[in-house]
Amino acid sequence: MKLLILGATGPTGRHVLDLAVRSGDSVTAFVRNPAALGDLAEQVATVTGDATSHRDLAAAAAGHDAIVSALGRGSSVRADGLFTRASAAVIGAAAEAGVSRLVWLSSFGVGHTFGWSSGAQKLIYGTLLRSIYADKAIADESIRSSGLDWTVVYPTRLTHGPAKGAYRADDRLPMKGNPTISRADVAAFMHSAAQGSEWIHRTAVISD
Repeated sequence: MKLLILGATGPTGRHVLDLAVRSGDSVTAFVRNPAALGDLAEQVATVTGDATSHRDLAAAAAGHDAIVSALGRGSSVRADGLFTRASAAVIGAAAEAGVSRLVWLSSFGVGHTFGWSSGAQKLIYGTLLRSIYADKAIADESIRSSGLDWTVVYPTRLTHGPAKGAYRADDRLPMKGNPTISRADVAAFMHSAAQGSEWIHRTAVISD
């Protein structure tokens, strides 16, 4: 499969990239800094660009079967419009390049999933993460209205732990406290979802 991975050098995107390479996919890493790819630079195609640029993304997306986005703001809690701008660019670029499949990483507690959150989660989502979640909510709705074969992924609190392979994924999951999931397991789900049709036009809540 020919995959274009956005956010490929980020903490979750790097796991997606590693899995795709190990699985034998033909991979293009869309990055701002190619040097951050390290030892994988020689095993993947690399495109340097801005993930909020329609032009950059359209040029990169041509000829691919799917786009997997693991874009994030790192440790920042300020969105600065990243997700709304990137979603608009991805939607337009995918349509122009003729790529219908999109797997998009969001966060549990964004948009309609806020109502399913536990009390502990709502406290965090409604205060510390309020700005970034508002931006993500707009982006997610744009993707669901895009006409693409989308999957929007809603992981609970992300950790840097190893993959367990025993996570739960469904359209809705019961929540207690502030559950977690490793970035490695989220990456495994996203990579698997991109390969098949089970999760097309579905929002996937994922947690340990």
